[in-house]
Order: sequence, then structure tokens, then C-alpha cells
Amino acid sequence: MFIPFFLKLKEAKVPVTLREFLSLLEGMEEGIADYDVEAFYYLARAALIKDERFIDRFDQVFADYFRGVEAVGGDRVATEAAAIPEEWLRKLAEKHLTDEEKKLVEALGGFEKLMETLRERLAEQKGRHQGGSKWIGTAGTSPFGAHGYNPEGVRIGQEASHHRKAVKVWDRREFQNLDDSIELGTRNIKVALKRLRRWVREGAAEELDLSGTIRSTAEHGYLDVQTRPERRNAVKLLMFFDVGGSMDDHIRVVEELFSAARAEFRHMEYFYFHNCLYEGVWKDNRRRRVDGTATADLIRTFGSDYRVVFVGDASMSPYEVTHPGGSVEHWNREAGEVWLNRITGHFRKCVWLNPVPEGYWSHTTSISIIRRLLAERMYPLTLGGLEKATRELSR
Repeated sequence: MFIPFFLKLKEAKVPVTLREFLSLLEGMEEGIADYDVEAFYYLARAALIKDERFIDRFDQVFADYFRGVEAVGGDRVATEAAAIPEEWLRKLAEKHLTDEEKKLVEALGGFEKLMETLRERLAEQKGRHQGGSKWIGTAGTSPFGAHGYNPEGVRIGQEASHHRKAVKVWDRREFQNLDDSIELGTRNIKVALKRLRRWVREGAAEELDLSGTIRSTAEHGYLDVQTRPERRNAVKLLMFFDVGGSMDDHIRVVEELFSAARAEFRHMEYFYFHNCLYEGVWKDNRRRRVDGTATADLIRTFGSDYRVVFVGDASMSPYEVTHPGGSVEHWNREAGEVWLNRITGHFRKCVWLNPVPEGYWSHTTSISIIRRLLAERMYPLTLGGLEKATRELSR
């Protein structure tokens, strides 16, 4: 079963060798990762990946190939003795509602009310609860817990989003870095980005100046080679990429944009954020909790001549933009709109590229709010949208 996995890695241009594959098989024969998907993941990654640049691509292939495979226990004896895996029971406990039933589930009525009610539940509840509409638990319509449904709630103890309705997520979440080596399915994105150019000649005079050489040779009567600095694109670009959550649906097109931008702009800096911009951003999603960058430092570091491009679906709870503490992942002291206003106030040219089709924008409150904060400079992540965005940034 592992040979197709090995071939999938090769198809994805992950540089794995037969020797590394045999090392993986040896580890499996020694029982290092029996009946444990997580242990097998780390064993396979350690055996097959020798360059951290390919970890993201390995993760994508691994997730696609082993989708649906779950760990079922510890040693072989325990596995054979298990009648029904706990994971199966947990899945049976998930709440599945029809669209009509979902409309009957009401939100508590505001961010402050939700947080206050959560504090009360934490103080009152004494044990585990399943089902129901009040307590922190599973498979119910309570605003707090996992595997249930509520139009505005706090997700606690659930690996992945199901309905994407949570106002806050009380879990540690891991995101993936964008792959800047993605080969574009079309050159049109690069062509659109080429419109954002301002040519200057700078640096050492290393390029042959043919017309200057001809002119100088004619004037002096002998070969007089002239050189000049290479012509470069002087546009400085600062990009912010939304990652994780609902952006997982758009990762391919965003990676294509990321790859094209890295190839086109010499002066390009990029950072990641989640949902909305707050007091901190980061360069590496694997180290975002220990190696972040203060947003205020970006304002002090980069000059106002940088063009700023936000890339994200802007689809979130409106509290994440308008309220202190509204972030889905942490308690932010200042609202997201405060930080967006600071960025747009410092950098003269800012746009937002949205991978969600433009026809759906009016159905999401947070998109309307962010469009207003960006002075309507939000464009769809399409070729037409890119052309409009680059035209705006070139003014």
C-alpha cells in the first residue's frame, strides 16, 4: 500500500529516493508506527523528507492519500480486543441537522452576551454533557462545544470546522505555509502582475550599453565599451495572506498568485494572518506562536511607498473586525478594524484580493465591512480583478 504513496510523492516533485523509501519500510517492520496514523506520519516524514522546503508538499500528498484513515488504538493486542473503535462512536455523536432545523437554532444575540454566557457555563457545569442546547458538550445546539450546530458559538475540542460558524475556536490550530514553487496552470497571472512596474536602473554598471558603446566608439575612433546598471522593477510590494479555515478552499489559486508575485517582484515582503489583521503577523506558519512580527513594527519598518496587497476571503464573524476580543483564536485588545485603519493610513496604496466570487460578497457582512475599510478597493481574485488591482496600485 505504500508504493502508490511513494509514487504520489514523486508526481508532486518531492525528491524522495528508493533508499529513503526502504528506510521507511524498515521502520514499519520494526513496529515504530503500528496502528497509529500520527506516528506513521512522523516516521514517513523523517525517513522521506531531507529538506524542510518540501514538508508542505509532503503534508498535502499525505493528507490526500491517507484521507479517512484514523488511529484505532495502542498495541496489537488492544486493537484486536476492541469491539467498536472510540472514534466511530465519536462520529456517531456528531449533530447533523437539516436546513430547516438549522433555521430554528437561534444565536445568543451578540458577542458580549456569548462571552458572558460562556463564563457562566464554565462556573456552573460540573461534568461532561452530550446533546442539548445549554451546556458545554458535544452533538447539540449549544453555542459551546463540538460536533453540533449553532449560528454563533465557541468551538471547543473539535479538530476541524464543519459549518464555519464559530465566533471563537478554543483549540490550538496549525496552518500550512504557501508553496512558492507552484507551476502556474496559466501565465496570465504573471502577465497581469507585469502591469505593476516602474523601471529604474540601479546597482553596479554590469550590463552592456550597446547604443552607448556605438556612440562612444564613433566619437573616439576606437572600441570604447560602455556599461550601465541593469534595469529593475522598482515597485516595492508588501503582501498579507490569510491562511487556514475557509481559505483552505482557495489554497491552489492563492499559491499560484504567491508563486507569480515571488517571481515578478524583486522588492517583495510577505506575511501571514488569519481572518483579519491584528497586532501580530508571521512569516512561518509552523512557528507563528513563537516567532511572530508585531504589526506596529511593520508600519515603522516599511516606508509608505510600499504597495500593500491583502489576499483573503474576508469571510468571518463580523465581531472579528469590529470588537476587541473578537478574534476567533485569541483575545485581541484592539478590534481588527483599528489595525486595518492603521495600515491603510500609513501605506498610500492598498488593495484587497478576494477569491470568493464577487456575486456572493453582498451575502457576507464581514466582506462588506472590510470593503468599506479599504475604501471599496476590494477586487476578485480573477484576471480581470488583478488588472483592476494593479491599475489601482499603479496610480
